[in-house]
Formats: sequence, structure tokens, C-alpha cells
Amino acid sequence: TALVVRFLTKRFIGDYEANTGALYSRKFTIDGEQISLQVQDTPFVSLEDDTDSICCQEQINRSIYWADGFVFVYSITDYESYRVIRPLHQHIRKIHPNANIPLLLMANKGDLLRARQVSSKEGLQLASELGGTYYEVSARENCEGVHEAFQQLCQEVSRMIGSCNGEKRRGLHLVRPKSPNMQDLKRRLKQALSSKGKSATTL
Repeated sequence: TALVVRFLTKRFIGDYEANTGALYSRKFTIDGEQISLQVQDTPFVSLEDDTDSICCQEQINRSIYWADGFVFVYSITDYESYRVIRPLHQHIRKIHPNANIPLLLMANKGDLLRARQVSSKEGLQLASELGGTYYEVSARENCEGVHEAFQQLCQEVSRMIGSCNGEKRRGLHLVRPKSPNMQDLKRRLKQALSSKGKSATTL
């Protein structure tokens, strides 16, 4: 959630409401062309006890069906969050076995180097294995890095959609959900700000 808020509003707030899987929409300019971007902030995915299998809510599966690109996020201070990425990717490949869908691997909390549990080398190796792009960022301190990472994924998705000549991807079984405007995100930001009792940092 922190990364999505950083990308969409350029703000960082330390405390958020529980992630219920909100969907946000924003106009975005890619290579001089304006596109309508939808970002699904999916709930947390966890590993089942002592296994490499993941437990996915049905809402996540629905999102996987219609998504044109994926952002995998883990914390460099939490090795368990890193372990989730590979089985989650395998789960996505089961749903889209033949699709060439752009993906981005983001290692968050890059400002907490003293608490690091996952090395940059491990992140790069995993991104290479999954066929995606790797970014190590800090949602707290590096708005530009977060924006650059999301923008690159948007460019890859735009190129992929353009190469398909507008044809629907095979295996798409569910209708893309309707996206709300930014009012809900603004409401969440306002609640977080009021609960902290001070203004958020704006870059």
C-alpha cells in the first residue's frame, strides 16, 4: 500500500488502514500518449505453514485474470516476504501459462540497510529467474525511485498491448472490474493524516 500511495500521490504515510484490495484509477502519460491506468492494491499473500505453497484469496485470483502487468513486492528486512515471490509467480503462471506478461520485482525498505535480511544479489537473481525488472526502493525516502519503477512497468505494458493490436489475451475469463476515482484514496490519506495529527511529507 505504501508503494501504491507513493506512486499515485507522491506522499508517504507510515500508518494505513487494513488493505482490502482497493482498485485505483489515474490518467498517466507514456511516451507522449495519455493512458488510463488501473492499480489493484491486492491484500497480503502468505505462505502456508512450513511449505512453499501460498494461500490466495479469491479476490487476488480475480485480479490475476485481468491484470496486464504485475508488481511483486517484498521487504529487504523480511526474508519471509521474499520467499513468497517465487510460489506467487508460479501461481500466476498456472493461470496464464502462455502469456508474456510484464512484471516488476520491487525490494522495499531500502533505507533500512542495517536490518537487511535479503541481499541485492538475491533480488537480482530472482528477477532474472522470473524474467522481470528489479528495483530496490524506499517508499519512505525515495519517491523518484518508486515512480521510475512503476513508469517502466507501464511502458512495458503499453508496448505489449500495442503489439497485440487490441486483441484480448487468451485465457482472460473475467471482466475487468470498474475502477473508482481517486476519492477513496484521498479519503484514506486524510484519515491517516488526521490520526497522526500532522501533515504528511510532500515531495
